[in-house]
Amino acid sequence: MVGLLLGMLTVLVITQVLAMSEGKKRTIASGSDAQTNGALALYTLQRELQMAGYGLANKPEALGCPIEGTYKATGSPAVSEAFAATLAPIVITDGASGAPDRLTVLQSRKNGFSVPIVVSAQSSDNFTVLSSLGAQAGDLMIAVPNPWSTANPCRLFSVTDDGLGSTSNTGLSPLRVPHAEGGNPSWNDNTKLALSTAGYLLNLGSLGFSEFSIGGNQSLQVTTRTATAPSATSDLFPQIVNLQALYGKDTNNDGVVDTYDSTTPLNNVQWKQVLTVRIAIVARSTQYEKSLADESDAVTQKEPLWDLGASSTIAGAEDCHGGSKCLVLKIDQVPDWRHYRYKVYDTIIPLRNVLWNTAS
Repeated sequence: MVGLLLGMLTVLVITQVLAMSEGKKRTIASGSDAQTNGALALYTLQRELQMAGYGLANKPEALGCPIEGTYKATGSPAVSEAFAATLAPIVITDGASGAPDRLTVLQSRKNGFSVPIVVSAQSSDNFTVLSSLGAQAGDLMIAVPNPWSTANPCRLFSVTDDGLGSTSNTGLSPLRVPHAEGGNPSWNDNTKLALSTAGYLLNLGSLGFSEFSIGGNQSLQVTTRTATAPSATSDLFPQIVNLQALYGKDTNNDGVVDTYDSTTPLNNVQWKQVLTVRIAIVARSTQYEKSLADESDAVTQKEPLWDLGASSTIAGAEDCHGGSKCLVLKIDQVPDWRHYRYKVYDTIIPLRNVLWNTAS
């Protein structure tokens, strides 16, 4: 009996040790997964934002122009999808009351190079240009009116070519960029293109349009739009529960960022002030950590903070970390949020296409 009792006590102790060890192992492993997801999510956003504005920032006076277009494709089913965006490297859609933001990135994905094309004359199905250098049939372009406005927006169209060169009004040539209707798929609506005289054309090539957001399944998602396909949404990295972003603005035009905020620029002057973007990502571990009924020993007692530095003047920031200013990163929308561990990743990303153009 004594031996049986000792054996049972030994088994009980070993079981408790193994359970505790396995719990610690799962916590460490899930923490490592969260770090990987957060680091990869941050890298993906950084890579996209560094290329934001390529082919668009060459003409800073176009920044802020509203873009309109309609993608049409015959088939089963037929597709007709309106496209609306702002001609800007990045647009931050601020989440209400600390909810995750959305980042919309626009860039040219023209192979080789993308340079503005100056328009000298315009007809119903083509632009006469000073040089069509770089233009190819199938390229998606933006016709920028001079001047542009909300009532006179930029228009999307696709370059066409009947193969007859300069002998035809609809043949792509060194001095002509045609946009005939009737192709499949097509972005061409010549009645809208004829509404105003274009000052120049911006070549997007295959179009780089990506919108990053946090999905309902707590993952980083991207919605993409290409020149030859309607928009599509896909998951990138799981367990990303918040995404916050701020514009870095040079308000006195000295080439140095003076302030960070989430206020969307309202005009061309304000868009030209945006030189950098500061982002923060919150990654969550997958390990559910138990606690007492009153959650007094929950592993996460407070929502994480985004440290913005001692000199920050961002609205809503509070004192933290012995002199710094911090923003609270909302995670209480996550079910049982106190029972998980979190990691904050943040960085400042220069919009190099804007900076290079400013420097020149």
